[in-house]
Amino acid sequence: MPAPTLPASPAAPSTRRRTVRLTIALLFGAWLVDYADRLVINLVLPSLGAEFDLDRTQQGLVVSAFFLAYALCQIPGGLLADRFGGRRVTLWALLTWSVFTALTGFAWSFAVLLALRFAFGAAEGIFPPAAMKVLVERTRPEERMSANGTVMSSNALAAVITPLAVAPLVAAFGWRSAFWSTAALGLLALVAVRLWLPAPLPRTNGATGKESEAGVVGDAGVPGEDAGAGEDAGAAETARPALGAVLRKGVLWRFALMMFGYNTIVWGLNTWVPSYLSEEHGVSLTSAGALVAVPALGAALATVIGGRISDRLGGHHRTVIVPGMAVAAVALLLMANAPSVTGFVVFGTVAVFAASLAYMPIFAVPLAGLAPAYVGVGSAVVIFGGQVAGMVAPPVMGALADAFSFQVAFGFLVLGALIAAVMACLTPQDAAAFRAAAGGPSVAPSVSPSPSTAKDSA
Repeated sequence: MPAPTLPASPAAPSTRRRTVRLTIALLFGAWLVDYADRLVINLVLPSLGAEFDLDRTQQGLVVSAFFLAYALCQIPGGLLADRFGGRRVTLWALLTWSVFTALTGFAWSFAVLLALRFAFGAAEGIFPPAAMKVLVERTRPEERMSANGTVMSSNALAAVITPLAVAPLVAAFGWRSAFWSTAALGLLALVAVRLWLPAPLPRTNGATGKESEAGVVGDAGVPGEDAGAGEDAGAAETARPALGAVLRKGVLWRFALMMFGYNTIVWGLNTWVPSYLSEEHGVSLTSAGALVAVPALGAALATVIGGRISDRLGGHHRTVIVPGMAVAAVALLLMANAPSVTGFVVFGTVAVFAASLAYMPIFAVPLAGLAPAYVGVGSAVVIFGGQVAGMVAPPVMGALADAFSFQVAFGFLVLGALIAAVMACLTPQDAAAFRAAAGGPSVAPSVSPSPSTAKDSA
């Protein structure tokens, strides 16, 4: 007869704070490398086009090959994280994507580039839901979006640092050196997470502040194993049959469409702005890297602000997303038709800042409304929508630029703002409304929601 499960020991406030801060720092570093790895390709596209004689449509396909695999692996990555634990899957992802990043530096043809970018996308594709699960296991609901906003601001910071670092590297040593350098950073992140990621916090009852009766299994029992791999195993197994019903519900896919709209803007700009500045305005790669860093700084700030606003609102994402996307749409049109580099960068910065306010609010309601057993796969569904946009936008914009002009290609991005705004109005606005739409108690958290996530539906 198995021994009864004992309540987890209460975590001291100092231990809890250290766990949260260290988790945020390690995930920030891992996400920084993750995002830098995928940005490198955008900066070397002109070099790849020249070396392998690729037109803009083919260059866009090199980018979208990554996103095809990345999108396909989001939900399997969530299932793996829920089955084996977030820490373990995060380590797998860091190792494999670093290997394929390094191999990209040895590519010798367009076909090999496509194959390696696809493999790289598959390796990175299992990371986001695993990282989301790692964060959820080590934070409280009322601080989760602020913590995640800080973590995800690493993406925007990577967009600042990567062009500033990679452009001079490529100019001095060639495009292959950029991939080898970022692969080394990935291995450093792997070692840091392996050595220093703390065990999950005991779960608390949001209504009483007391420790939950379902304790969290820590790292100490099995060195090197994931701290969360055994958490709520019995509850997860009893709830597992409902997973298919959750995925069939349209509510998660509407959040995925919202992310699709947001990422259409982000990856359309990330892919083609360096090439546009080089080909249309004669800007050198080093100077283009410095100019691209300006809107990326705005995106980093907006991501953090969006997370804090989301925590205060307890969801209600349309309050942020609809006006933000309206501003982004206008700014994108002005950017596409700006006659000067200065105007292009200024309007592009406004568009990116306004759109980036939406990033964390898109996640707030699903993460508050899903049971722990579904956090990995639920976040994967939302992220999946964004990666489909990364798969679609680069080749579509490349084809539009080849057939018409870059102005038409950048105008296409307004469609992304429209989709995000519409979906913000067609999705539940708080955790309670989300649970009702997604299937009721079978997907609800096993502990009471915090006041910040339990407001009435708008």
